[in-house]
Amino acid sequence: MKKLNLIFLIILFGSLGAFAQEGKIDVKVEGKGKAMILIPGLTCHGDVWEETVEKYKSSYECHILTLPGFAGNPATSYGDSFLETVKTQILDYIKEEKIKNPILVGHSLGGFLSLSIAKDNPGLVSKIVIVDSLPFLPAIMMPGATVESAKPMAENMKNQMLNAPKEQAAANQRVMLASMMNDQEDIERVLEWGMNSDKNTVAQAMFELYQTDLREDLDKIEAPILVLGAWVAYKNYGVTRESTMAGYKAQYAKAPNHKVELTDIGKHFIMYDDPEFFFSEMDKFL
Repeated sequence: MKKLNLIFLIILFGSLGAFAQEGKIDVKVEGKGKAMILIPGLTCHGDVWEETVEKYKSSYECHILTLPGFAGNPATSYGDSFLETVKTQILDYIKEEKIKNPILVGHSLGGFLSLSIAKDNPGLVSKIVIVDSLPFLPAIMMPGATVESAKPMAENMKNQMLNAPKEQAAANQRVMLASMMNDQEDIERVLEWGMNSDKNTVAQAMFELYQTDLREDLDKIEAPILVLGAWVAYKNYGVTRESTMAGYKAQYAKAPNHKVELTDIGKHFIMYDDPEFFFSEMDKFL
């Protein structure tokens, strides 16, 4: 149970903000060259890609996104689905800016969105880099999990996030972030983003991640995929490099052109914890 709680909580940031203003994706563009769209994870600001942009802006036009409701960006009305709403915003941006065959780079929830965009729009993107994300999150913790079997967990998490008092939410975030990255300055930065996020948006996004299974549709993705995964944060709970690799390979089995690589140093925020591995694998893939 401890292992289960740790793994599903690593992305559970108890965010507390509230926004009345309608929001959209916020985009900052740096660099010149082939378009690279960088999508951050749950509650994170686009600045989570700061070092990545610094590395690649001399060769790529980097479109750095901050999603609505996260890190101070005003929340958006999302109807039945936050993920579908944000995906539509990203696709509209690509169309409006006339971006041809961009590279998608997504961390966590951003990686999930990248897969969803690519499967629904074959030929739209040229390459995809997935940073510690999976097409069906519950199955990495509970092999054999389905959308139906994961629903009670998803509902419980959503209710906990919506009802947690501010002090408890902040304390929970700090503990969870320590399992997601190694450096204290990084923890404080991401903690601030989480505390400035809209709790309704965050709770809904987590619920949808646990209630959306992309595995069977990965064969629709035409672009090559690089998947960068992490495992060391869970080694004290019986997780091994081999078991993690097996889990990732099983989830991405239907993707026709993919490669999975694991860091032995980094936790969930691989680009922070193990930049040498991160940039080496990206350089080879790009």
